[in-house]
Amino acid sequence: MLFLDSSDPVEIRDLFAWGVLAGVTTNPLILAREAPDVEMEARIRAVCEVSRGHVSVELVTETEREMIDEGLRYHAWAPERICVKVPLTGEPSMRVLAALVARGIPVNATCLMSFHQAYLAALAGSTYVSIFSGRVRDMGYDVRPVIADTRAALDREGLAARLLIGSIRQPIDVTDAIEAGAHIVTVPPALLRKMLYHPQTERTAREFNDAWNRRGSR
Repeated sequence: MLFLDSSDPVEIRDLFAWGVLAGVTTNPLILAREAPDVEMEARIRAVCEVSRGHVSVELVTETEREMIDEGLRYHAWAPERICVKVPLTGEPSMRVLAALVARGIPVNATCLMSFHQAYLAALAGSTYVSIFSGRVRDMGYDVRPVIADTRAALDREGLAARLLIGSIRQPIDVTDAIEAGAHIVTVPPALLRKMLYHPQTERTAREFNDAWNRRGSR
């Protein structure tokens, strides 16, 4: 399953028309890059209008009380659609995650780099556990065993969390994540388009079309 990692309503609308996407992930970096002057609620509502499935919106406050209030506010924008992203940075974030889950709010535990973080978030009832493939590799580790071990634990213990892989930088990252057991991979628009293209497909289609178009000149 694929999600789109974007906050651009135009791109989201265009790429959802392919019929291959099941949700959207955003984060503060994406929003700052794509819409620095746009009011956040308006932007997220626009994203919801042109997509389907969960739209993940990440918390940016840091105290426990602020994070809970922020999560409740985001969820209220579109209760059937908004999934609150909680960066798993320490004990307060685990309490925030549990508090939101207790209120029936879908949670995406994010910025995860290890099996242990993903496992704890899954035990706490997170809807998604998001491991950042590219950033794990930046630290010099092979992310594939982390993905495989996490998926095995979720299946073995019957945990409901879906394993979502982000920080995807090239098509092979998508292949590796899916083969290692990811339920979902979230990809930026440029990479999704890159996944579609293959030069040999283009050459082959052109050869067939040229042959058809030449038939009347014989």
